[in-house]
Amino acid sequence: MATPPRSSVGERQERPISTGRVQLPRRSTRGPVDLSQAPVSGPLGSSSPTLSNSQTLSPTPSQRSPNPSSRPTSSPAFHAKDFSRLLRPELYHPLPTTDIPAPLRPSSPPPQDLPTLLSTSRFRAAAVLAANLLTTATAPTDHPTIFALLYVRLASLTLCNATALAAQEVKALEDLNSALYLDPLTSAHLVPWELRVLAVRLQGIGFNDPRRGVVGYFELARDARRALAALRKAVSEDPESEDSTLVERQMWEERLVDLGVRVAGALVEMEDLEGAAMHLRTLGEGGDRMVGARRALLWLRLGDVEAARGCMGGREEADGVVLALGEMADGKYEDAATIWEQLAERDGGNEMYAQNLAVCMLYSGQIDEAKDMLENLLDKGKSFHALTFNLSTIYELCTDRSRQLKLQLVEKVAAMPEADRAGWEKTNADFKL
Repeated sequence: MATPPRSSVGERQERPISTGRVQLPRRSTRGPVDLSQAPVSGPLGSSSPTLSNSQTLSPTPSQRSPNPSSRPTSSPAFHAKDFSRLLRPELYHPLPTTDIPAPLRPSSPPPQDLPTLLSTSRFRAAAVLAANLLTTATAPTDHPTIFALLYVRLASLTLCNATALAAQEVKALEDLNSALYLDPLTSAHLVPWELRVLAVRLQGIGFNDPRRGVVGYFELARDARRALAALRKAVSEDPESEDSTLVERQMWEERLVDLGVRVAGALVEMEDLEGAAMHLRTLGEGGDRMVGARRALLWLRLGDVEAARGCMGGREEADGVVLALGEMADGKYEDAATIWEQLAERDGGNEMYAQNLAVCMLYSGQIDEAKDMLENLLDKGKSFHALTFNLSTIYELCTDRSRQLKLQLVEKVAAMPEADRAGWEKTNADFKL
């Protein structure tokens, strides 16, 4: 989607926020973003390559459904702040449906209920509803609702391939480290953590400054370490509070690990591969299985297969996936196909193994076999983005009437029961139209 034209409203948004309060001084961020720098340390408790930029390949978990119920706490005693500038209708761009194939456009209005829309992955409709609620039904002093809806709006835009639009709209937040967003009595941040993390990446895109994202992640890491320090101090003063603060300490540790991986992903996007590799080596072993998978994907993008395998904890299936990805990265598609076949036999219900096997067949010159395999997945009710994109690519390679075949593919997906094709609204790009 093309980047929306910059409006005069957007220009006014770039002015510094005037709050009438002196901005709190920032502390410098010390060292890399990892648990070795945190006051509380200790370990905490499959994606595949395709011909498309499948969202399953993202090294950052930005594809999770937004949760509007996550809200920060603040002191009830302070005078409510006015965030009416975030409720102006001109801030939120319309979402046209012209990029959606006609057979896949909704035939009836979507439910006006955010939890339902999010649970069924109808992110375009969720983004529209969130903007409507922000501009028509939200009080300017109700900051928990404002920030929850804003998170839904920006995350949903990102998930329905409108990241450029989200990057323009996020500019309205300006500097999230300003005193405007802090509780004047407790200095607690009023903005939910998820929105702060998302805003860092989107503002880097919106202001065309990728380094801004790296700096933003380190600033968040500073806050995470500060929270961990406060919790450790509380435990040292009252040892009986160790159990009651365990969950909160683990939460901040997980956030710190997540930020470390995000920094590495941002460096890769900046094409600073050497810096990304150096940073990944400082992160240690913290994090859950998903964090390990994200690390492995980053190492694969850096070309270090052995380091990628080390991130998967010795799990046989995970090691097989990483090994197959490494063979594909090295152009050894026949060897990779053998591994995908073994994984598919072991877990016949995982359509991604079959999909990647078809990709290997395509690169090995077995176009007809790859086409049959992807069409077989479609007949079984599978219609994820990578499948339709790669099948459309095969149609382009096989025949001069590829457009007709792609239109038939759209019709076939549209005819599927809604339960089989629910979520992740598809656009013309998913069918290469």
